[in-house]
Amino acid sequence: MFRACLALLLVTSVISARGGNLSFPEYRDPKVVFDFFFADPRHIGSGLQWVRSYMNPLTESPYDLAPEFMQIVVVSHGTEMVTFAKHNYEKYRDSVERMRYYASLGVKFKVCGLAASDYGYNADTFYDFVDVIPSSMAEMADLQQRGYGLVIPQILEKRFTIDEIR
Repeated sequence: MFRACLALLLVTSVISARGGNLSFPEYRDPKVVFDFFFADPRHIGSGLQWVRSYMNPLTESPYDLAPEFMQIVVVSHGTEMVTFAKHNYEKYRDSVERMRYYASLGVKFKVCGLAASDYGYNADTFYDFVDVIPSSMAEMADLQQRGYGLVIPQILEKRFTIDEIR
């Protein structure tokens, strides 16, 4: 019995010491809609990290997908909407430039018309890479019916640096 336990312990130690396996799943038709509804407009940067985390691995080896072959939509209907307003450029410059860059790669940015009217905004308020849609809920439901995966970014406050917790 002791030898059997020892053998099992050795086998599991060897297996666990080996480490994880790097795998490259075969992804099909990258189609995703990101639901941006943040409590704080400053969270737009974290939301854009989710877009980056989706795009970058697919544009790199072994996938090497061109961004124009990905269908990525960001639908905004929370406080982050103020970052899309031209008059707030100086306050959110870094995020606006990141969004402009993603838009140049084919990412579509859409703002909910219902929410925009709550802020007193209209289509002229926003940058030229932003489309105002009647309803974020209707848009996201339609995109899902068309085969888009829904991603709802979870935005958490970072309390530790990577070096502190590594």
